[in-house]
Amino acid sequence: MIIIGINAYHADASAAVFVDGKLVAAIEEERFTRVKHWAGFPELAIRFCLDEAGIGFADVDHWAIGRDPKAKFLKKILYLAKNPTGSIAAVKDRLNNSRKAAGIEDELSRLSGFAANNFKNKIHNIEHHRSHIASAFFASPFEEAACLSIDGSGDFSTTMMGIGKGNELTILNSVDFPHSIGIFYTAFTQLLGFPFYGDEYKVMGMAPYGEPKYLHQLDDIVELTGDGLFKLNLSYFRAGTSGIISYANDHTPTVATLYSPEMVAAFGPARKKEEPLTQYHKDLAASVQRFTEKIIFHLLDHLQKQTGLKNICIAGGVAQNSVANGKILLNTAFEKIYIPSAGHDAGISIGAALFTQHKVLRYPRQPVIRNAYTGSKFSNDQIKKLLTEKGVAFTEADDETLYEQVSDCLINGGVVGWFTGRAEFGPRALGGRSIIADPRRGDAKELINKKIKRRESFRPFAPSVLKEYVSDFFELDDDVPFMEKVFPIKKDRQHLIPAVTHVDGTGRLQTVDPEISPRYHALIECFRKKTGIPIVLNTSFNENEPIVNQPAEALDCFLRTDMDMLVMENVIISK
Repeated sequence: MIIIGINAYHADASAAVFVDGKLVAAIEEERFTRVKHWAGFPELAIRFCLDEAGIGFADVDHWAIGRDPKAKFLKKILYLAKNPTGSIAAVKDRLNNSRKAAGIEDELSRLSGFAANNFKNKIHNIEHHRSHIASAFFASPFEEAACLSIDGSGDFSTTMMGIGKGNELTILNSVDFPHSIGIFYTAFTQLLGFPFYGDEYKVMGMAPYGEPKYLHQLDDIVELTGDGLFKLNLSYFRAGTSGIISYANDHTPTVATLYSPEMVAAFGPARKKEEPLTQYHKDLAASVQRFTEKIIFHLLDHLQKQTGLKNICIAGGVAQNSVANGKILLNTAFEKIYIPSAGHDAGISIGAALFTQHKVLRYPRQPVIRNAYTGSKFSNDQIKKLLTEKGVAFTEADDETLYEQVSDCLINGGVVGWFTGRAEFGPRALGGRSIIADPRRGDAKELINKKIKRRESFRPFAPSVLKEYVSDFFELDDDVPFMEKVFPIKKDRQHLIPAVTHVDGTGRLQTVDPEISPRYHALIECFRKKTGIPIVLNTSFNENEPIVNQPAEALDCFLRTDMDMLVMENVIISK
């Protein structure tokens, strides 16, 4: 049985393919188009999945799209009726977008050359948040778990809670648009001077530089209700019927200004790009982050009491808030947690396929997904051919020699582009497409920001730590394969790894397992033997662009920045 899942006409378009219950490939369309958060139909991602599975369009039994235009249709109509004022253009834009999602067979016909009728009975429209929940629960190790999906909005829901058991997903409750944690966080992200889609992580990174002084004022914006849910005070926000997200001709998602004049009156005007970040901005960021955590714990506390379960699965854009994720087990009664590598909307493709596979078709549950390496892969021969054609000098080394050379480069203050195996699925580089450095260097963060990333100085870099040494450096010992949690670093160890210790003494760790990431693990182990530190600094291999996908993109990034070494499989290029 072959199922292809799709996230289309929505930010972070993607595709995933399952063959006989197992995930074979998954990738975001942005890796091919080179446009961040690309939001059209994922044609190139679909073709990639077909090629990786060694199949054609005729071989696919089911197509699952993580969008159901019919979901909560009556509630949408009632909402528009109660809120007649607004933008006609915004309503038309959403209707056109919904029609595209409903007419996926026409796109598949265009791509394949087959008649649209060939696909009509193979297509499953799976509601946005059910897809999110499925991406977490059906990929988790749990036979039974509570489930939570939280993001900006999808299919008129912003939050959904339920129970997963075996092949079943039972929805217990949901919050309707426009009451949204995602909208709350994004509105303040814009107010703090970060207007682009996906900028919320900047607020999370800035928050530790401030104090949460404005929690009381935020109480007037979000009401935590007795049923374990929440409501926004909508006077602080843009009217939903005026449009929230639009998609340009290049399929780039653009978020409208979400705050209202009332929010400006209460918290001051939005910071302009050229204006400095003041302590007020940092304190406001800290307050928004802390209040968001409060909302999440409120939802989870009620869900845990309602279900009595100890396992929790979380997905949705807000599930990318790794700071909040790292505090869940300490602040709720849940004991185990699973968050997928792509908790954001790219994961919708995997979730729609998993929902169809297990809930609709009753196919037996698959093993837990602990591996995010589902993207492109290239051989040494392909890499050498490219470099030869471009006249770039290189050397080639066996694995052991390679690890020695790379670790020596790191120890000598070098910054290395590390390109190996299959690309990761999701927003985090996990040792497949990473830039790495020595975490012991106090100046490493500044060096990378100056030489390569050219980004805000307050944003932290992550530690990739050998799985077997987590408890030696972190106050919590947990399996964190997807860099999805932030944990406190032990105080007596922080001085040993200053480059990956954030200002508040925490680190967004990735635990590196030798069975999942054998080459990355071997490299870090080589570094450990020489330094005593089982950790390297890890950041995504890119420069204000999607993470590099192909060798040519890695080479271009290396040549236009001040990286010291580029390693692609067993091929080494040095400056």
